[in-house]
Amino acid sequence: MFANSMKTPTNFSVKDQQLWLSPDRTVFWEEEKALIVSDMHFGKTGHFRKAGIAVPQGVFKEDLQRLVHQLQYFQPKQLIIVGDLFHSDANKELQLFQKWRDDLADLHIELIKGNHDILSEHWYSSMNISTHKETLKINKFCFQHDMGKCQQTSDEETHYLFSGHIHPGIQISGAGRQVLKFPCFYFTDEFCVLPAFSKFTGIALIEPKQGEVVFAIVNNSLIHCN
Repeated sequence: MFANSMKTPTNFSVKDQQLWLSPDRTVFWEEEKALIVSDMHFGKTGHFRKAGIAVPQGVFKEDLQRLVHQLQYFQPKQLIIVGDLFHSDANKELQLFQKWRDDLADLHIELIKGNHDILSEHWYSSMNISTHKETLKINKFCFQHDMGKCQQTSDEETHYLFSGHIHPGIQISGAGRQVLKFPCFYFTDEFCVLPAFSKFTGIALIEPKQGEVVFAIVNNSLIHCN
C-alpha cells in the first residue's frame, strides 16, 4: 500500500475513518490522503543557540529528515500541522526549512496556529502554507492546537477533535521496579492528543481512563498500553 520501507504503521479507526499511526509520531489519514503532525517546533534548537545554549543543529536536521521519510512513505496529498510548526521568531533554521519547502513545493500544507507560531502572515504565505487561527474542520474531524473545545454548531454532526500542545506521555513500569516515560498517542471517545513530532521536547504524563486508548512510542515501535 505504501512506498519505501519503514517500521509498519498501526491501523486505528475513528468515526469510520482509517488512520495509520507511525512510530515516527505522525498519523496518515487514509480517506483524505493527509499526513497529520503536531508540535514540530522547528527552529527551537536555533532559538536555544541564539540564547547562548549549545544545542547541535543536527537535532533540527534529523527532525526534518524524519518528516521527509514520512512523506516518502505515505505519499500524502496534504500535510496537516496541528500547531507549533515553528518555535519562535526567525533564525537560521528557517533557511533550511525554506530549501525543504522549495523541494516539495507541490505539497499542500495546512497549519492550525499554535501558541509558538508567531511568524508573520507574509512569511507563511511566501512558503505557500495555509494558516488557520483556531480550528480547521475536514470531513468528520476538527483540528485545534490546544485542548479547548472545538466549537460545534447545532445543525452539524459532532466532529472528532485532534489536538497537540501538551506533548502527551505515558509512564510504563519495567523490570526491577524501573519506571520509564515515553511519548504517546492518546485517544478518547471525543478527542485525540498527538505526540510532539519534535524529539527536542518534554512530555506531560497523562492518566488514561478506562476505555481510552494509548499507544506508547518505544524504540521506534508502538505499544498498545491498554
